Amino acid sequence: MAPSLLTAIDSTNHVHLIIGSNPLAGARCTRSIEVGAKPIVIAPEDATFHYTLSKRIEEGAVQWVKRGFTEDDLTTLGRAEVDGVVDAVFVTTGGKGSQSTEISSLCRRLRIPINVADAPNLCSFSLLSTHSDGPIQIGVTTSGKGCKLSARIRREIASSLPQNLGAAVDRLGTMRRRIWEEDHAHEHSQDLEAEDEDSGQSATFNKLILAESAESARGRRMRWLSQICEYWPLRRLAAITDADVETLLRDYSRSNIFKGGDNGKDGDKRPGRIILAGSGPGNPDLLTRAAHKAILSADLILADKLVPAPILDLVPRRATVHIARKFPGNADKAQEELLEMGLAGLKAGKVVVRIKQGDPYIYGRGGEEYDFFRAHGFVPTVLPGITSALSAPLFADIPATHRGVADEVLICTGTGRKGAAPDPPEYKASRTVVFLMALHRLSSLVESLVDTKKYPLSTPCAVLERASCPDQRVIRTTLEHVCAAVEEEGSRPPGLLVLGNGCNVLRNFEQKWVVEDGFKGLDDIGTESELPLALGAAIPA
Repeated sequence: MAPSLLTAIDSTNHVHLIIGSNPLAGARCTRSIEVGAKPIVIAPEDATFHYTLSKRIEEGAVQWVKRGFTEDDLTTLGRAEVDGVVDAVFVTTGGKGSQSTEISSLCRRLRIPINVADAPNLCSFSLLSTHSDGPIQIGVTTSGKGCKLSARIRREIASSLPQNLGAAVDRLGTMRRRIWEEDHAHEHSQDLEAEDEDSGQSATFNKLILAESAESARGRRMRWLSQICEYWPLRRLAAITDADVETLLRDYSRSNIFKGGDNGKDGDKRPGRIILAGSGPGNPDLLTRAAHKAILSADLILADKLVPAPILDLVPRRATVHIARKFPGNADKAQEELLEMGLAGLKAGKVVVRIKQGDPYIYGRGGEEYDFFRAHGFVPTVLPGITSALSAPLFADIPATHRGVADEVLICTGTGRKGAAPDPPEYKASRTVVFLMALHRLSSLVESLVDTKKYPLSTPCAVLERASCPDQRVIRTTLEHVCAAVEEEGSRPPGLLVLGNGCNVLRNFEQKWVVEDGFKGLDDIGTESELPLALGAAIPA
């Protein structure tokens, strides 16, 4: 069965025809009123009404047509602007009788959305189990397989969300609108809301912003806001205040928003300590124990924007957290800002933990940071992390080396100092090449590899994004089609490019490209050993 198309419909002033007088009819009327629709109940004059529904009829919130259903009801009780056709029909009496089948057929012929209780085969739409918090609406459906289960799943999802998230979304929406109005005041014909959420991040989401590009620079605040929404943990986004919004709007480059608590005390003379810790590819289960302990001991956390939310969720509430305001074209300035914050924290006697995505010394500027803090009298402790350059291919079933196929691995960057394009390596059939920080200039990189370095267009490659995270994505393709694939599928940073014959050792495909979504490879590790405890069974000695 094909999945349903889930949509959100503005039902303001729509007419909902509800057939029946039972408690379900009352619930349907309540929901219709909540979304701004006008419910009309059709039920005989001697029908027994649920108390709530009866009360709404008395108050005038629900119109009652005191008779049985007739075919003309579908085309005469609706709004005048749609020639009297009703906007939706709910049959609450079940689908066993012939009338329900007849109503369903009539509605389908007239293209009127129809929902029949307990009869998925007679429905053209179903209602989701919903959670609402201000502008946030979350809906869950099990496609007619069990409404109780969908309600359970919805409750689980809702309970995992931080408090006040709806209010935070309102504030971020206000911020977004004001930024757009200030930066695009002359483009009133554009529709800010005309974004397609299903399209994901565009392929140019992390595209380099050149200093001479006035058009790009004008939209930097909007890009920064987009990256806040993409990378900040939800519980920290939920804590945003009106003052934070005003600070960002006043001067986003100097704002210190989303601050946690500050546990520093005046007169604290303890020496500061700096730890450079690698956070691995993304999954918190891949943190080293040393890095985890460092995070728990921190007074001040300085993190890259690409450090995933599950890792930042490990930060104790007492710690202050700063996320690097880095995007292409602003990296050096953001790096200087972060280093100065760290130095100020050290001078105040804090334990400062600099969390780096992957490993601090693999294109993480860890050496530069070590040198900076040492020059100011604070020698860092450096904790390694699992680099995505080697672990991401593993999670995508790509062996970086394989006997008879690939006997060496080369890790390269796609972005040099000041955004310059480094010189890519020469082609070697037995080499696996991993490019970090290259997807924002993928087109020019591929052009250089093919035209200058003589890589065959048929060279297998893969774009690996958010490795080891639940939303991991792998795009398997060749050099010939990789640019088109990324352009069509969009971007899901952080990501890297793997190039070489090792990409096809364990996976083969005939299409121009294939997309694989999701990662659960670590979910069941240790579950068997935990099962006896969960069931209350005795553990043998």
